[in-house]
Amino acid sequence: MEYVKLGRSGLEVSRLCLGCMSFGVPERGNAPWSLNEQESRPIIRHALESGINFFSTANMYSDGTSEEIVGRALKDFARRDEIAIATKVFVPMRQGPNGMGLSRKSIMTEIDNSLRRLGTNYVDLYQIHRWDPRTPIEETMETLHDLVKAGKVRYIGASSMSAWQFAKAQHVAERHGWTRFVSMENRLNLLYREEEREMLPLCQDEGVAVTPYLPLAAGRLTRDWSARTARSENDRIASALFAKTEDADRQVAQRVAEVAANRGIPRAQIALAWLLQKEAVTAPIVGATKISHLEDAVSALTVRLTPEEIASLEELYVPHPFI
Repeated sequence: MEYVKLGRSGLEVSRLCLGCMSFGVPERGNAPWSLNEQESRPIIRHALESGINFFSTANMYSDGTSEEIVGRALKDFARRDEIAIATKVFVPMRQGPNGMGLSRKSIMTEIDNSLRRLGTNYVDLYQIHRWDPRTPIEETMETLHDLVKAGKVRYIGASSMSAWQFAKAQHVAERHGWTRFVSMENRLNLLYREEEREMLPLCQDEGVAVTPYLPLAAGRLTRDWSARTARSENDRIASALFAKTEDADRQVAQRVAEVAANRGIPRAQIALAWLLQKEAVTAPIVGATKISHLEDAVSALTVRLTPEEIASLEELYVPHPFI
């Protein structure tokens, strides 16, 4: 395993991050394909044994049960000071006023709920899951700064927004002397490359870590286009992300298959190797429902694509609607 600094911070994280949306009570939340606790623990343990020390979850994954499962497993299998736990806040956790968003009241409530579920007294990286247009960014950034000063959060990050919004948040923090974001968790893979236009150059210039989610496009880059899995049949969110560009995406996925066949390695390794070769990318967030998914991800760290292979993988891409 390789380890890198998380942006310009001093935090050392593994070159791969284990995405924990795959873990949770299937009957709760919006991930019926998730693994229950008994099924999740061997994968989390294997990740640690593989050298992964970076784990990303969110308060809303499986209605909070992802945090509970991950927290218990990490407490049993690892030393707290050797691992980095990331979680997120914004998405509705209950109905009614103040049940979602990035107000001071919501953030203060949800950090305590996340800490309780995770079974820890701090999180290493606390991220805003989305931009909140209904709350002044000054209120959000000051609250996050206060959490850092209170010791409940070590670093803060953001996820999925426009580059201008991210730049505005960083400027507000700098102007007031508040804690700045050290990372951006965004959607980036061979089927969706719109982040290359503005967000990646911004993060690289500012020294912000990039930790892309859906690096394998929810499995679409790892199997035949017509193949179906429990997730592809039930993950409505991921399906909606790719619905409008299916024809173009299918051609890119086929090119991944061709490059992988020429190499004699799984497609997942090719798709991840392409992402890892991007200078701005720090640690792709890899989801896993099987041990083999982790093994492919770790193996991808040693795959070095040629310029010709990279050009071949990229040439069929067409612009996508910004999401």
